[in-house]
Amino acid sequence: MVLPHLDERLRRLYLASEAEALGKGGAKEISEVFGIHQNTLTAGKKDLLSGEVLSTDDGEFYRTRRKGGGRKRILDKSPEILETLDNLVDGSSFGNPENPLRWTTKSLRNLADELETKGFHVSHATVGTLLEHMGYSLQINQKMNQVGKASPDRDEQFKHINATVIAYTDENEPVISVDCKKKENVGNFYNKGAEYAKKGTPTRVLDHDFPLPEKGKAVPYGVYDIINNEGYVNLGISSETAQFAVHSIRIWWNQMGKIRFPNAHKIFITADGGGSNGSRCKLWKAELQVLANEFGFPIEVSHFPPGTSKWNKIEHRLFSQISKNWRGRPLESLAVIVNLISSTSTQTGLLVNCGIDTAEYKTGIKVEDGAMEGLNIVQNDFHGDWNYTISPVK
Repeated sequence: MVLPHLDERLRRLYLASEAEALGKGGAKEISEVFGIHQNTLTAGKKDLLSGEVLSTDDGEFYRTRRKGGGRKRILDKSPEILETLDNLVDGSSFGNPENPLRWTTKSLRNLADELETKGFHVSHATVGTLLEHMGYSLQINQKMNQVGKASPDRDEQFKHINATVIAYTDENEPVISVDCKKKENVGNFYNKGAEYAKKGTPTRVLDHDFPLPEKGKAVPYGVYDIINNEGYVNLGISSETAQFAVHSIRIWWNQMGKIRFPNAHKIFITADGGGSNGSRCKLWKAELQVLANEFGFPIEVSHFPPGTSKWNKIEHRLFSQISKNWRGRPLESLAVIVNLISSTSTQTGLLVNCGIDTAEYKTGIKVEDGAMEGLNIVQNDFHGDWNYTISPVK
């Protein structure tokens, strides 16, 4: 009953005292009953007879070992292990023919095995401790490097968008961020992420990611209300076109926007520079003209410069939260997707509505130059190709 409460040294001292109390043959009997080597009992007897009490320098705390006792740290024995480990982990050495781990995962066990070949006998747990000591931690890829040369007016465009958002917000006029989320295969497919479940009972999914013709793909187009932290996702089953994008804005306005902004006189839209809502897309502007006529007030649009779509608010305020909410869960049907999107929320009060758009949107629709001339569009003095206002046609 007592032994489980004792550390290694006290256990040794206590059993040695019991062996002494038993007299001749006591050490052998204690050794057999408790499975402890007689040499350990001899060491315990020696400690008992010495009368030494282990404590810290100030005498307040009991020590389990003498100062300096126990196994030597790997850094004390082989301080050069840090440089060796750093060379193995250093990202600049990846792909170097001289680096033995160039085509393998730099897992703790792989690193421990490689250190073993270099004469360092360490466990994978010790490798983890050493990496932490060196300032390493697990890092994921970050989409920060822009493809191609950045636009010289990139920062000025950011400032223009920010100033416009502030002006609209001060006037309580609607500001929305729009974009189309990645298309998703509908069916029992693998979805990144993990969810808690009983051990040994993972969700079974298909062993391939080829789309199922009978279920198709889901096209989620999102509209995010920056002022009210609310979003609407129009779940299409056809193609991502400018007509689909503008109709998604129309649905958001009819279901959520005009309730939040009953006295709106204008609306500001921030969008990526490409895709169905791109700055060069004629059909996008033609459809916005139709929408402005329906609204009865101007629609101002600003596009993010090329390569900066991740700065669009909808990416990290809405889409990232949806991805978190459905992580590790197969998107087996449109109904499942709608429920997962609609149940997305955050501690800051995000509200999301979602609906299915069954319309068939045709691709390849061309807008003639004559039709473009009939648009009531005014380009901004600063980068009119990125910033413009479309007003109703009277």
